[in-house]
Amino acid sequence: AVLYDTTEYQFMQMSKIPTLHFQASLPRLPIPKLEDSCRRYLNAQKPLLNEKEFQNTSSYVSKFLTSEGQSLQKLLLQQNAENTHTSYISEPWFDMYLQDRKPLPINYNPFLVYVPESDPKYNAQLVKATNIVISSLRFLKSFKNNILEPEVFHMKPEKSDTPLFRNVIRLIPSRFSWYGAYLFKAFPLDMSQYKNLFNTTRIPELGKDRIFHDPSAKHLVVLRKGHFYAFDVLDANDSIRGPKEIAACLKIILEDDRPANKYPVGVLTTSERDQWARARSHLVEIGNREILQKIDSAVFIMVLDDEIIGTDYNKLIKTYLHTDGTNRWFDKSFSFIVSKDGYSGINFEHSWGDGVAVLRYFQDVKADISKKPRFHPNEVDDLSKENINVERLQFSLDAKSKGIIDQQKTDYQAWVNRLCIDFMLNEEIGKDQYKKFGVSPDAMMQLAFQLALYILEGKSVPTYESCSTAAYKHGRTETIRPCTLETKAICVAMTRKQIELSKSELKKMILECSKTHNMLTKEAVMGQGFDRHLFALRRISEKLDSIKPAIFQDSAYDALNHNILSTSTLSSPEIMVGGFGAVVSDGYGIGYTIQDKRLGSTVTSYEGSHNASHYVQVLKHAIESIHDVLRT
Repeated sequence: AVLYDTTEYQFMQMSKIPTLHFQASLPRLPIPKLEDSCRRYLNAQKPLLNEKEFQNTSSYVSKFLTSEGQSLQKLLLQQNAENTHTSYISEPWFDMYLQDRKPLPINYNPFLVYVPESDPKYNAQLVKATNIVISSLRFLKSFKNNILEPEVFHMKPEKSDTPLFRNVIRLIPSRFSWYGAYLFKAFPLDMSQYKNLFNTTRIPELGKDRIFHDPSAKHLVVLRKGHFYAFDVLDANDSIRGPKEIAACLKIILEDDRPANKYPVGVLTTSERDQWARARSHLVEIGNREILQKIDSAVFIMVLDDEIIGTDYNKLIKTYLHTDGTNRWFDKSFSFIVSKDGYSGINFEHSWGDGVAVLRYFQDVKADISKKPRFHPNEVDDLSKENINVERLQFSLDAKSKGIIDQQKTDYQAWVNRLCIDFMLNEEIGKDQYKKFGVSPDAMMQLAFQLALYILEGKSVPTYESCSTAAYKHGRTETIRPCTLETKAICVAMTRKQIELSKSELKKMILECSKTHNMLTKEAVMGQGFDRHLFALRRISEKLDSIKPAIFQDSAYDALNHNILSTSTLSSPEIMVGGFGAVVSDGYGIGYTIQDKRLGSTVTSYEGSHNASHYVQVLKHAIESIHDVLRT
């Protein structure tokens, strides 16, 4: 083990700038002006309502703007001034997630899957899992020691992603460092979520869950065939154990030939939250407190699946999004899942953090296991079992808990069976081509989502695109509303035979639509959307127990927040596929990625209301039609 006590093995990065150097000087998330949010809200409603409905909604908004809205805005500004250490959205957003009683898988937990390694020998399950564990710990240790590179968005990388930048910035005191970076056109991002990446679990409680965090734990929990195992991956001095020791522990688990667990407790994490809270209290009462503590505090969970996925894309998505729940623990901040044939990816719980922290970890680990894997295929056979301590965690179950587990297996299976999943890959078109045409790639994907739905249903629908506000202290997300009057006009023009527009006229409309989308995106990134602001005002009014303002009683407000198209993008060359479930029973969940030379999207929906496969077919056609117009 002495060999591995080198800084080179123990740490992934040795940043000159301390990880949290910028945290103190990050700007605060702005609270938009009330009139701006009202105007933006009406703009989002316009394409969705007929004239009479729009007049009604406008009158509610005017009333809000002149009366209740003013006092709520005043309270919000006052609360914000009293809590300068955070953002106005942070607490209500945590509460919203933690109070929601819907089950976590499909509804909330997204997934991301790596592109496989180029050398197939490194995709062997044991090799892949070992390298992921080591690289994850190297990331964790770098973060804990404040030497992980800070997360910075470089507007002009040639100017700021340089040794000069790092040498200058580290000398600037923390409380001014953000301004220093700004002069280099570099924008540091909030890193407050990173601490909850490891050793963290969301614990079900009646009415509202809580997030549990135990930074002192040194063990990993491994799931296989519904059984739970634990072993230490860090020693008493918090040093990462040697690659062969970690591999030997995983190998013992992979060679355990006992049959699948007949009563897999993990399936309970797929339940409605109050139901799971009650079942969990019962598990604690009958003597399982320590095991649960062990799972909750683990650095993370490594899931070893016995499934072979091969080239079946649908199976891949199902494996990472939901499976049958018997070999999962959806409450954990994230689980790394490695299939028998070496696919690997994560499924993560969403309340503690957004895509940004997860993506950074995901990318850094991928770079590490690809460029410098610490465990090699030729070492698999000479692993010794000497001094290897793997503990199998055995739940003690009574008839009642076995009954609950059986029932949940059945219920979850029935739910999963109603979910339709499909995906689309276009390897002819990508970011490069859209840039050549002078349009925003994201705007084109969003236009295609609108057009596909319009072709199928002949209408525009409430649409949600998430966008990060991590440029601000404790920023979370803001909503971009991609369904606009511009997208609607294009949908109408491209689907109605009687509207004869030349391709060049259509192209002009598409360019306009891209401009509008860019403006909405820019506003959202700057904290100038309307969704989070209205959400915060509504929360205050609910806490006051006063009469609900008419703007929030309006059916159009409910409709806008019932997102038929829920979309989210994480684009990175390391991601093979990613996605999440439809957020409403009559909608679509669309995870999409835009690479230089390809476009991909994963679509989910529920049987009986929509067919994801049908939508995907039409979406392919929509992307091509838009492309066809841009080519003129």
